[in-house]
Amino acid sequence: MNSRIHQLADLILNIEAEMRGIALWDSTPPPEEAMQSLVPFCHDTLYFHQWMQWVFLPKMRSAIETERDMPTTSDIYPLAEYSLQKVERNTQQLLQLIEQFDHLISRT
Repeated sequence: MNSRIHQLADLILNIEAEMRGIALWDSTPPPEEAMQSLVPFCHDTLYFHQWMQWVFLPKMRSAIETERDMPTTSDIYPLAEYSLQKVERNTQQLLQLIEQFDHLISRT
């Protein structure tokens, strides 16, 4: 595994830990049909943090483990910033981690 993959793996773990730490982690998955949305980020069926937990993080773990299907760009931060401002928790650290993810993925 190369250095960039290790950095991504660490970021994914840190994002999960932060989400758990600020209670944005659900123990029960949403209904399967909610995760089958064709709208980007499942914005019509899931809250942003649910999409992160149930769609984004699993896909990124799989991409990291197989070193395949790795995105070449990422621009999640603007939606994260918009969506998480409505959450009554301190999400600054989570936003910083998401911003780091965007930069690391988009780095050439």
